[in-house]
Amino acid sequence: MNTEILIDVWQRLLADPGKSWVLFEHGTCVVLTAPEGELAEQATDLLKKFGPAHAGSSAGDFGVIDLKDVEGWVVTGHHNDVLT
Repeated sequence: MNTEILIDVWQRLLADPGKSWVLFEHGTCVVLTAPEGELAEQATDLLKKFGPAHAGSSAGDFGVIDLKDVEGWVVTGHHNDVLT
């Protein structure tokens, strides 16, 4: 996975200056709508609170968004601000 390409794509998709985001090693992006303090810690806490995903639970549901401005798709899940 090319991290530089992912960063470029997320920067184009998430251009709202009022939001911050954290990109994790395997491509998961956590959008922080009320960023404060250590962003990576805030994003990790959000992942801990809303994970792990188990089959058959609402946390295991996902959707796919076909992107118009960049090549690829975004996978959505249980929390609107956790994307892959």
